[in-house]
Amino acid sequence: MTTNFSITTAVTRIDPILFGPVVPADEYLFPGLPELWFGILLFTLGMYVFLDGFDFGIGMLYWTREDEAERDLLLSIFGPVWDANEVWLVAFGTVLFAAFPPVYASLLSDHYLLVFAIVFALILRGITPELREQRDDPEWVRACDRGFVAGSTLSPLFIGTLAGSWVFGTGTLALPSVLTGVAIVFLSVVSGAAYVAMKTSGTFREEMVRYGLYAAGGYLLSVVLLLATVFVTDPLSVRGTLLSTPVLVVVLATVVFLGLGVVAATRDTLEVTWWFYATGGVAFTLIALVAILLYPELYPATGTTVRESIVSPLALNILSVVVIPVLFLVLAYFRYLYTVFSGPVEHDDGYGTSD
Repeated sequence: MTTNFSITTAVTRIDPILFGPVVPADEYLFPGLPELWFGILLFTLGMYVFLDGFDFGIGMLYWTREDEAERDLLLSIFGPVWDANEVWLVAFGTVLFAAFPPVYASLLSDHYLLVFAIVFALILRGITPELREQRDDPEWVRACDRGFVAGSTLSPLFIGTLAGSWVFGTGTLALPSVLTGVAIVFLSVVSGAAYVAMKTSGTFREEMVRYGLYAAGGYLLSVVLLLATVFVTDPLSVRGTLLSTPVLVVVLATVVFLGLGVVAATRDTLEVTWWFYATGGVAFTLIALVAILLYPELYPATGTTVRESIVSPLALNILSVVVIPVLFLVLAYFRYLYTVFSGPVEHDDGYGTSD
């Protein structure tokens, strides 16, 4: 005699014991819960693009420095928050796996080699600063520095390419996918330059501002080229969506945030802080564009919608009760972390105290 026993059956039996009437088994806690988790998924992606994006940007700006003290300064600027920022990539993958498992499986399997390239680039970015300290040989140090810059550049390029392939349903080497990757690279440089400028002063800050302004122009140009390419090629018939009011509002918001960033970057230290905040606005307007282009689908390549790919009501209800409070705790921790390391960074003394 064979007994069929599934995870859903197990959870159904356990639920009344652990959660009682708090978590219904046959309906969502409220009708829009699947859409809320779609928003949570894209929120974690936006946090990663913004926060680990400035890590990538600093890694790319590292190549512009020849003085060893200045390179050490760049590493010390984002060293205390580097590992924490990567939590948002883990959060994105976890939410995708837990709430939308069919899309998780399809996205990773359809872009198998690209996912491995992302992992390799992230590893290269992560280990080379550690390896650099193991030997004093100049050739070894230069090789590690090149690896660090390469990993910092390839990671956002590959991640953006994956995002473009996901949103537009195109191949990895298709122009919309690659242009999305290029846009993420430029955005990372902008946020990296803004973060460094916020932590430094004098000539060093002025040079970072200049690089950031160049990158802001590159980002705007790459987004224009991306939207023009998508409009002409019309993958998955998104041309009508590109002409819709929500997309036009998002594009206008992007220009506004970039403009505010440019104005803030040319002012004093306090205004430079607002430049960094403006780059966060640019990152989240990009995520808003992703949301508009996707919804109601979550995996356009197969036409799978948000509600078709979401887990069962019982599983999603339990996930909501358990995970959403944890998400607020993580946000509180990040506020605390960035408050602790909110001061300027000096060449000799590390982090100072905020005014």
